[in-house]
This record gives sequence, C-alpha cells and structure tokens, in this order.
Amino acid sequence: MTSGESIREHALSLPEAWPDEPWEGDLVAKVGPSDKGKIFAFLGATSLGVKAGATREEADEWLARYPDDASVMAYIGRNGWNTLATDGAIPLEELLEAVEDSYAMVVAKLPKKHRPTT
Repeated sequence: MTSGESIREHALSLPEAWPDEPWEGDLVAKVGPSDKGKIFAFLGATSLGVKAGATREEADEWLARYPDDASVMAYIGRNGWNTLATDGAIPLEELLEAVEDSYAMVVAKLPKKHRPTT
C-alpha cells in the first residue's frame, strides 16, 4: 500500500468521515452531514492538503520543518491550509497525525448538532 492509499484509508476511517469529489478527479475527505459537510483533507495521488494550523503562523511551522515538502495551499492557504508531499521527507506517521489534527480543527468549527458523536 502506498503512502497516499494509507492516508486516504486513515482519513476515511475517522468518525463520520466520507469521500467526495467536488471537482472532477479531486478526492477529498469530508465530515458532517452530506448537504453541509466540510472538507478536512484534500487527498491527492502524491500530496495531501490539510488545515495545518488555526492561523497562517501556526501552519508555517510545517514550511520551516519541511521546506521541500510543505507549501502554502493555493487559494485557502491564508486560512492555515498547507499542501504536504506524501512521497517526500515527511514521515507517514506525521502525515497521518496532520490528517487527524485537520479533522479535529474542522470538526470543532461545525455546529454542535453536526459534530460526530464519539
């Protein structure tokens, strides 16, 4: 199993997570009801898009640690989203943890009635 496959499997195993393809060929993991679900991970073949921090400054820690494998995500990067290479220097364990952290940040912003029950 590739890193990308492991990451996809892990993301979709989180409570009430489900796959979506809002743009042709772009798989994402969402949480929340199907009509109001929020993306918590962009699941590319060789990259992962995650909410990497509550602020841009927090998310920049990834850029400092992995300058060749982490970058500010296009369009939504100012909100703390990063793109992380899944085939580079970032260990799989850290990528899986990044998915969990992103999930937790997105779930925390959902209305209480739409949060997964654990």
